[in-house]
Amino acid sequence: MTERETLKKWLDESSNIVFFGGAGVSTESHIPDFRSTDGLYNQQYDYPPETILSHSFYMRKPEEFYRFYRNKMLFPNAEPNRAHKALAKLEKMGKLKAVVTQNIDGLHQKAGSREVLELHGSVLRNYCTRCGKFYGLDAILNSTGVPKCTCGGTIKPDVVLYEEGLAQETIEKSVKYIANADVLIIGGTSLTVYPAAGLIDYYRGHKLVLINKSVTPMDNRADLVISGPIGEVLGDAVGV
Repeated sequence: MTERETLKKWLDESSNIVFFGGAGVSTESHIPDFRSTDGLYNQQYDYPPETILSHSFYMRKPEEFYRFYRNKMLFPNAEPNRAHKALAKLEKMGKLKAVVTQNIDGLHQKAGSREVLELHGSVLRNYCTRCGKFYGLDAILNSTGVPKCTCGGTIKPDVVLYEEGLAQETIEKSVKYIANADVLIIGGTSLTVYPAAGLIDYYRGHKLVLINKSVTPMDNRADLVISGPIGEVLGDAVGV
């Protein structure tokens, strides 16, 4: 039995699947990832992306932060790819319990997934740091400089910047789903960003699937490693 046939068999047999994904899940929707050769880390800016996307830089140089953020982090026209659709279908079939994602693009929800745990927040949610008023994506897209609330406060994206902590509630829910999963599928992540990458240590099952284009530090721990585009691998396995 090939790796892909094994994956299909495990998906067919299980009703307690959890998916953990990163930037590679959205690259097939033409959203660049951070670390690939044509990803954000190779773009030309005065500062490296990790610096610009840090809390201290946001506080120190908000205009430059928002210039980069609008230019490089927002993809309002991106559409879900086969990976997103396959996961949404698995959930609808009662097989997939949750998607735990490091992505901030909202494409899992756009594809129809309901239980999505966004470890790093979402570009679709923004709020005033002074009065707490909620704003959608347009408030950032249609503004220049530092976006301001009607009260005069700054509108900040609900995304976790470097130096900021992850939401405790999201972590706890993710841990619970992963610890109780029968099949854990990890895809499109280099598994180098902590604390998110450490979540897979909570998995206690024997069906750990890694789907990635390149090798990861966890390959030797997986029960099944499939090399290939995640949209194609999941799409074929689920039939979308």
